[in-house]
Amino acid sequence: MKAMILEKITNLKEDSSPLKYADLPKPHPKSGEILVHVLTCGVCHTELDEIEGRTPPSEFPMVLGHQIVGRVEQSFEDSSFKEGDRVGIGWIFSSCEKCDYCRSGNENLCPDFKATGRDAFGGYAEYMTVPSHFAFPVPDVFSDAEAAPLLCAGAIGYRSMRLTGLSDGQRLGLTGFGASGHLVLKMVRQKYPDMKVYVFARSENERKFATELGAVWAGDTAEESPEKLHAIIDTTPVWKPVVEALKNLRPGGRLVINAIRKENVDQDYLTKLDYPEHLWMEKEIKSVANVARNDVSEFLKLAAEIPIKPDCEEFELRDANKALLELKQSKIRGAKVLRISD
Repeated sequence: MKAMILEKITNLKEDSSPLKYADLPKPHPKSGEILVHVLTCGVCHTELDEIEGRTPPSEFPMVLGHQIVGRVEQSFEDSSFKEGDRVGIGWIFSSCEKCDYCRSGNENLCPDFKATGRDAFGGYAEYMTVPSHFAFPVPDVFSDAEAAPLLCAGAIGYRSMRLTGLSDGQRLGLTGFGASGHLVLKMVRQKYPDMKVYVFARSENERKFATELGAVWAGDTAEESPEKLHAIIDTTPVWKPVVEALKNLRPGGRLVINAIRKENVDQDYLTKLDYPEHLWMEKEIKSVANVARNDVSEFLKLAAEIPIKPDCEEFELRDANKALLELKQSKIRGAKVLRISD
C-alpha cells in the first residue's frame, strides 16, 4: 500500500519534507479488529507535535494521521461492522477498558491510552487496522472530506466546550481559529443561539473568517475584548495566548486549553503572568487531554443533526508535507484534509 511515513524527529523550519512517500505491506486485522480502506484523513496540529518531538511516536517508521474516514474491507464475527460500512477513527486508538477511567467513560485518561498515528499506524496510508469498538459509524449527511475533521478537531472542540461549563446567554472566547475553533463556533451558533462568541487570532484572514461565521467580535491575540468573558477555549500551540486570554476572563471565569502540547518558542512569555491581573478572583485554567469514545460518537450525532459541516481544503496523499507546512505557517481557513482513495 502507498503511505507517507515519518522516519525520525525533525525540525520543520529546517526540513520541509519530513514525511517520505513509501510502499508498505498491507496490514492484516486480528480478531476484534477491522481492516479499513482509508478514503480521507484530516491534517492536525498534533502531527506537527509528533514530527518535532513534543509528543513523539512510540516507534519508527510511523504512519501519522488520526482523523480518518474509510470503508471496512474486512471484519470478524465479533465486530459490529460489516464489509462496506463507512467508519471514522479518531485520536483514541485503544485503551485498557478495565481501569477506573475506562469504566467511567473517561478512556482519554487511561494510563494505557494509545493514540492513532502515534502509538499505532494511522491514516496517512491506503489501509489501516483498528479495534472495531474504537471505530465509529459516519452519518450519511457528510462527505468523506467533511467527516474527517469532525473526528478530532470537532470531537476535541466538543469536549472543550463541555469543560467550559457554559450555558446559553453567556460569553465565550476562542483564541486561535483553525480547524477546531471554527467547528466550535459553528456548533455554538446552532446549539446556543444567545451565546456571544469573541475570537482572538493573529491573522487578519482568520478574524474575517470568524466574523463571517457569526463571531460578534474578532481581534488580535493581545487585544482586550469589549466585554469580560465567562470562558475561553485556547486552541493555539504557544503560550502568549494563554496569558493574554486570562486578562479577558470575568471573575470566576475558566480558560480551557485545547492542546496536547505547547511549543517552547515563547515560553519566556510566562514571566508576564501576573497573579493579581491574570488569576486573582477565582479564575481557573483547565487542560483537555485527548478524547473519549463518547466525545466522538456524541459529536458525530450532534453534527449530523444540526448539521455542522467543516470548511475543508483537500490535498493528495503525496502532498501531505505541503499541507503540514502550511499548517505550521498558519495558512489556515477551516480544515486541511488528505484525499487518500476515491
